[in-house]
Amino acid sequence: MKIFVKKWSQLFSDSYRELRQVKTIAAMGMFGAISVVLGSLTIVIGDYIKIGFSSVAQQFVYYLFGPVAGGFFAGAMDILKYFIKPTGAFFPGWTISAMTAGVLYGCFFYKKPLSIPRVLIAEFTVSVVCNMLLGTLWLTIMYEKAFMALLPVRVIKNLVMWPVNSMLFYTLTWTMEHSGVFRVIRRAKA
Repeated sequence: MKIFVKKWSQLFSDSYRELRQVKTIAAMGMFGAISVVLGSLTIVIGDYIKIGFSSVAQQFVYYLFGPVAGGFFAGAMDILKYFIKPTGAFFPGWTISAMTAGVLYGCFFYKKPLSIPRVLIAEFTVSVVCNMLLGTLWLTIMYEKAFMALLPVRVIKNLVMWPVNSMLFYTLTWTMEHSGVFRVIRRAKA
């Protein structure tokens, strides 16, 4: 148990140190800009379903800089994207979900080997916790709809997108690792 706690505290303190570097902030800004552009391509299906791929650029931040940097970055991006392209009223629950996803992805990916099982488990965990449970709760609060009435549609959407998002992230991350892009970013901040 002691070793487990030590590993987790080390993971979070390393990520915090990453967040304090100017070059990390610059790289986060670059990925944030890519995320904003990809966010403009989001498909909105009614009030309850959105399909977009801007999170892939954000996942690179979680992968490279960890849970602390990822949580702050995700929260900042959620607020920034709302101001750039508002869709409905601002609700802080979505920012909480985004930050939770950033922390979870950072815990799964930061300083860990990239593998398909790890990506699948991370995507599934974030889908269940942030999208299915928290997201449905926020919609229930915002639209005063029954939680159980909204949940089935959101579960289906997330189960369909789970392998798509997983393979997209794995393929792009593997490609960027093996082409040297991430190596350049890591070296730049060293």
